[in-house]
Amino acid sequence: MKSFYRLTSLITCLFLLVCMSISPARAAEDLTVLLDWFVNPDHAPLVIARDNNYFADAGLKVDLIAPSNPNDPPKLVAAGQATLAISYQPQLHVQVSQGLPLTRIATLVATPLNSLVVLDDGPVKSIADLKGRKVGFSVGGFEDALLGAMLEKYGLKLDDIELVNVNFSLSPALLSGQVDAVIGAFRNFELNQMDIIGSPGRAFYPEEEGVPAYDELIVIANTNNLDDDRLPRFVNALERAIQFIINHPQRGWEVFIKAYPDLDDELNKRAWRDTLARFALRPGAMDQKRYQRFAEFLQNQGLIKTITPVDGYARDIR
Repeated sequence: MKSFYRLTSLITCLFLLVCMSISPARAAEDLTVLLDWFVNPDHAPLVIARDNNYFADAGLKVDLIAPSNPNDPPKLVAAGQATLAISYQPQLHVQVSQGLPLTRIATLVATPLNSLVVLDDGPVKSIADLKGRKVGFSVGGFEDALLGAMLEKYGLKLDDIELVNVNFSLSPALLSGQVDAVIGAFRNFELNQMDIIGSPGRAFYPEEEGVPAYDELIVIANTNNLDDDRLPRFVNALERAIQFIINHPQRGWEVFIKAYPDLDDELNKRAWRDTLARFALRPGAMDQKRYQRFAEFLQNQGLIKTITPVDGYARDIR
């Protein structure tokens, strides 16, 4: 009789195992991420997480979408028409102060990329040399605040220079002599672009000239949707991707250009190299004091009127 029961139990276990093996796996949950701009090496962790199946391992099917208008992604997330978007810490402070329900849930690039760039062999050797000269910009507001703080360190004001809107044509405006400097140039792109064509530039870095350090690229979600269980899975997969890139930069590059072969050129190779050290090793981790310090800077520069408590717009949701 005991043998019979043991046999019956064994058959039951085997039946359950067979059923489990043939039952379909849970379908991956869709998740759309709106990028801040066209795909480039700044977005490498997203591409690696997708194509190395780290998102899939987390039960996610992630689509990366480049916007037709770079200003739209935060607004779409705030309106509930998109789940996640790539944005910038400075813009997040301003948008939250305007009442948009946005929260940072992860960081892609943990250092500023923005810089003030001049021609290496040009007349501007110091920021003090900008007095009476033309400075090109693309996005008013924050870039003005950055430049104003950098000038202040040298006893200058924005009134001491002439600002020229060059409509995202930063390097060409500088190279053609239309302006003497540009603010808003990304140090991992514009500097490499200028060097490649034989007209090297020199950068002045905001975080070395009186501006608090900040996160350049961040992931934002709608504040009302932070209990979505897809979000911590997304962040953890992102961390796996960054670890892979740091440990295997060449293999990471190969995965990246396999997905976007049109980017396999000298500029993007250099940008890849220069961005590696700037990725957030712990993308979900949150430095509240850093965000508070930068909010105070923006308030002093007149870009925001009041300071929102940090946990109202920046979280570690893991």
